Amino acid sequence: MTLTKISAILATAAVVAAAVACKSVDDDRIPPTPVRIEFPTVGSWQTYGVAGALDSRTFIKSERQPAGFPYSDMSATGFGGVILVCSFDNIPLAYDLSCPVEVRTNVRIAIDPETNNAHCGKCGSTYDIYRTGAPLSGPAADKGYALQRYRVVPGNTALSYMTIVR
Repeated sequence: MTLTKISAILATAAVVAAAVACKSVDDDRIPPTPVRIEFPTVGSWQTYGVAGALDSRTFIKSERQPAGFPYSDMSATGFGGVILVCSFDNIPLAYDLSCPVEVRTNVRIAIDPETNNAHCGKCGSTYDIYRTGAPLSGPAADKGYALQRYRVVPGNTALSYMTIVR
């Protein structure tokens, strides 16, 4: 292979790599807001957590959702609330309920039971909520705005089974 061909191949690879890099997703549009939802026992996880694939639960402390959940003074549910889902692989995932296009506490995504995607009723964007939170369509896909994701981690004390944090 000649030096000219090698240079052309490397130049083409650089252009492709740059184009792919420009398609990154922005999952940090929601203002930094505290998130802390603790499930102190296995029983509380079984009652208020997610049990299996495609299961979901919303947490909005100011609206006392879900009803009966034992929020503490340390509890915080993010900017617009938190949606906890169970992935197709039975892995719990958590996202802020606020649409990253609208960035308003009262404009929240909801799961469409027919498509199993999250949908914003205001801007029309859809998101792959059971895998990555990536945008699928609408202004969010056009701009590369993904859902703000939170961590679901095993509890760090003997009195904490599972915790959702920023």
